[in-house]
Amino acid sequence: MERIIIHSDMNSCYASIECSLNPDLKGKPMAVGGDEASRHGIILAKSEEAKKYGVKTAEPLWQARQKCPELIIVEPHYDMYKEYSRKAHDIYARYTDLIEPMGLDEVWCDLTGSITLFGTAHNIIREIMESFKRELDITVSVGLSYNKIFAKLGSDLAGRDEFYEITKNDYRQKVWGLPASAIFGVGHKTAKKLAGYGIMTIGELAACSEQWLKTVFGVCGTEMWLSANGLNRDRVAPDNYREKSKSIGHGVTCKSDLENNEEVWKVFLALSQNVAKRLRAERLYATGVQIGVRDSSFATKQFQCPLNSCTQSAYEIAVTATELFKENYIWDRRVRAVTVRAINLVQEQSFGQLDLYTDYARLEKRKSIDDTVMKLRSKFGDGIIFNCCLMDEEKMPVFSSDEKASAPFKAFK
Repeated sequence: MERIIIHSDMNSCYASIECSLNPDLKGKPMAVGGDEASRHGIILAKSEEAKKYGVKTAEPLWQARQKCPELIIVEPHYDMYKEYSRKAHDIYARYTDLIEPMGLDEVWCDLTGSITLFGTAHNIIREIMESFKRELDITVSVGLSYNKIFAKLGSDLAGRDEFYEITKNDYRQKVWGLPASAIFGVGHKTAKKLAGYGIMTIGELAACSEQWLKTVFGVCGTEMWLSANGLNRDRVAPDNYREKSKSIGHGVTCKSDLENNEEVWKVFLALSQNVAKRLRAERLYATGVQIGVRDSSFATKQFQCPLNSCTQSAYEIAVTATELFKENYIWDRRVRAVTVRAINLVQEQSFGQLDLYTDYARLEKRKSIDDTVMKLRSKFGDGIIFNCCLMDEEKMPVFSSDEKASAPFKAFK
């Protein structure tokens, strides 16, 4: 039986939610903007009225204000965005339990088994769209197709508060004339590389040899060929399905540039607290560490190395990250942003080869300390205990409660 899959995308999600929360913003050029004091002063989302002035997502606030002097900037309220996302999922769940989220504002839903209960796919889509307007005061764009790739493409092609269908019979007419970059999974760099071979459209991508694409792009080449030819077979995951992480990390743009190794160490230590917390939550261990460094010229470099033994320790990850930084970074420019990532993750029950050079007694003692710290934070909150050296660190931004990382030492400021 041919599957019936939709992709639903909440229109201008953050901005629409802000307008729903504050009706006075409706009909006005407004945008949700980051914190300029923390050097996150960019447009996160914009209303349709702001879009008419040429305001774009991710552009600096000062640049957006030049385009639209009347632009109203509101700060993000991530907790409310999460709440709206939860309510949105409740709407989808009335029709199916096969709901695969893609961020806060997008989902795939498999309606194949739903039509016998709720009528045609078109009827279900209309009911979903009406429920969003009635209950959440926001609109969605919906794509309908027989596979996930074309359903996602359909929602991209649909207008605001509209749905667009792509079928097995008409996908060549509707899809093949579009740019290759329109296919989900074909990013800017891949599209540029394809263009270098004269492949500009999805149709030209579909006409390529699958083997040639695999030779040039690896397994991604095969995926692109299947997607372009309407042969994607990926299933929509159940709502409660969570794929194991392949890496866990967090990065931050500091309030002001870092100027020495000591400042970098403090930021790595703060970020590693969250990495360690998430490793424990997913019952995973890191066997390697990767760092990303962006300097004041916005040039970005990455470095990585293996660990002598697998770990969940924030301290061990931070120490390794700092040593990796010292060995590879030349201080010709100050550091604007850093990322620390636990890589090559293994299951908690995995066993590793011991070596003669690691002080396992010290590691066991460190693990005992980490266990105690995590128990205290779990019971009393992240701010209950923190590294003393972080207490007066002013270059780290204050994380909001919704973000993946938290800076517990800020709770006492």
